[in-house]
Amino acid sequence: MPAKRASEKYESRRVFGHPGKRPKTALRAAFYARVSNGDQQTLPMQIRALRDYAARRGWIIVMQVKEVGFGASQRKMREQLIEAARRREIDVVLVWRLDRWGRSVTDLLATSQELEHLGVGFVSLTEALDLTTPAGRAMAALLAVFAEFEREILRERVRAGLAHARQNGKRLGRPMTAALHADQVRKLRRSGLSKSAIARQLKIGRTSVRRILDRRTQG
Repeated sequence: MPAKRASEKYESRRVFGHPGKRPKTALRAAFYARVSNGDQQTLPMQIRALRDYAARRGWIIVMQVKEVGFGASQRKMREQLIEAARRREIDVVLVWRLDRWGRSVTDLLATSQELEHLGVGFVSLTEALDLTTPAGRAMAALLAVFAEFEREILRERVRAGLAHARQNGKRLGRPMTAALHADQVRKLRRSGLSKSAIARQLKIGRTSVRRILDRRTQG
């Protein structure tokens, strides 16, 4: 029997569309589980589901990250997983649900695009979203559309808020500085008040009072 060609020992593996010849081994999976402070009892459930899914796909779990936090708070532990992807230590990321991973649609898109650039897949169990497949990558394109929609809503809210403030006579921009109190500072100083008393009365810093008085002396 003729010997098998060496090329048959390898498979062309595409993760997020990045081709490459690698030894035919199981994908290295990392999963990220996150809960709020008041919902920590669901953490074991998330981990169990992620493990079961990885086992069904024949993937090897090489990293697991658990995080507890509220709402859109920073996901500091998630950065450890992303760093592992940058070091090419993992092939696919598993999460229980998209809102466990991303703080917003924009954040979800940015992180998934970075994983795509690194050749690392992304799977969300609850949404049955698998970005290692062609259908999943098409869904990633929709995420870009929704992210732009979210950004436009935020911009519109900011513009509406500024317009409302102007209509109500509110001053926009940086707050008034202590320099605008210069005349009052000098007047109070001439009346015999100490620098500390002037600062307390005008509710400005002692350093600002000193600077105003020193400027007058230098002039």
